[in-house]
Amino acid sequence: MLRPETRSRARAFQLLYAWETQGRPSFDEIVPGVAHIVRPSPSELDGALVIAEAAIARQVELDEIIARASEHWRHDRMGLAERLILLIAAVELAQELAPPRVVIDEAIWLTRRFATPAAVPFINGILDRVARELGRL
Repeated sequence: MLRPETRSRARAFQLLYAWETQGRPSFDEIVPGVAHIVRPSPSELDGALVIAEAAIARQVELDEIIARASEHWRHDRMGLAERLILLIAAVELAQELAPPRVVIDEAIWLTRRFATPAAVPFINGILDRVARELGRL
């Protein structure tokens, strides 16, 4: 059984994925469709919206931090799933929504679930650098 926080992170990923792939409409347009497909509990959806909205509000700033941490990887060369997972974790680190090790572990779970196991070391390495830059490790 997954913890509610883990489910909220997964739903935040799904909301952001829909937001990106549908041309970045308002969340008012996205939430009903995602909710219809995944049937989240109200608390899961509320938690997801907090994360997703914060990620969008701080996306430019966080993308710059991620870019510095990813050294030899241009942001546009990363897969969409990996970019969104990094964004979710970066906002959680920046806003101190959870302890850094929890954020990184949850990002690794999201990577295994929504990206590929091969991306795990990549995500782990970048998030370690992001957490250090933000003074969280």
